[in-house]
Amino acid sequence: MKIAVPTNGDQVDQHFGHCEKYTIFTVEEKSITAVEYMDSPAGCGCKSNMASKLAQNGVQVLVAGGIGNGAVNVLASNGIKTIKGASGTAKNAVELFLRGELSDSGDICEAHGPDHVCQH
Repeated sequence: MKIAVPTNGDQVDQHFGHCEKYTIFTVEEKSITAVEYMDSPAGCGCKSNMASKLAQNGVQVLVAGGIGNGAVNVLASNGIKTIKGASGTAKNAVELFLRGELSDSGDICEAHGPDHVCQH
């Protein structure tokens, strides 16, 4: 299984669409076996083709800090489950998820205006 985390440095970025990169962890038997990185396109995550790129790379789960409903829907349509509300280092967030100690916060980022333009 592959788990992607939107990151800034080694930290979980708190806005999916504005992250520096995606850190992708390969997991086997609840242990991280490999780490790779994918550059993030500029702009809002739900309007980019990032979800399809992650899916093509085998990502099944995205562990995020803050993320909007549009991005969650685009990820879901590409077969990627989203866990919202993570913080700290990307590696620690994935390890918490693998131990069942990170649950979805349910919080949706409301950073978009009515015309769906990022307000950050």
